[in-house]
Amino acid sequence: MRVTVLGATGGVGTSVVGQALDRGYEVVAVVRDRARLSVPDRDGLSVVTADPLDAQSIAPAVKDADAVVSALGTRTKGPTTVCTDGVRAIVATGTTARVVSVSASGAYVDEGDGIAARYVVKPLLRRLLREGFTDTRRADDLLRASDTEWTIVRPPKLTDGPTRGTYRTAVDRNVGIRISRGDVAHAILAALADPATVRHVLGVGY
Repeated sequence: MRVTVLGATGGVGTSVVGQALDRGYEVVAVVRDRARLSVPDRDGLSVVTADPLDAQSIAPAVKDADAVVSALGTRTKGPTTVCTDGVRAIVATGTTARVVSVSASGAYVDEGDGIAARYVVKPLLRRLLREGFTDTRRADDLLRASDTEWTIVRPPKLTDGPTRGTYRTAVDRNVGIRISRGDVAHAILAALADPATVRHVLGVGY
């Protein structure tokens, strides 16, 4: 399998790159700055320096991919369109690859959330992180409206804990209150092999 990863220098993206290589996949890591990619050179890895928010720039990296993973995001507060622009760029390439995009359960409230999360934690988070969550929801809506074979992976709070390889999943609803970035990456790669997740949201968490 040939997997193109946008956001390859972030926590989840780096884990996707490393775990995909461990599985024997060909990986194309799209980066703005090669020096920021912490994954060492190894067989199967190609690194492309491009603007992940521009369709023409990423088109060569997306060409011939079996799957495209968007692990884009921002660490700063304030208005942002990073997730939306990244998804828009992927869709605009006209790719026929499977597209997996990382969302955030904090941007949504559903039956998978407990009472405390539904009425206390998430309303607070949605006020504090409203710009980022707005971007997340717009990206998700854009992907849902596309003709691609998409899966939206929706994790709760991310941690730097170990990759366990064991976690809970739920289709089209939230699950859990935290999960490591490594296990989100594990879930992304597992989703690529699971046709039941096509055109669905996959909630992941402990």
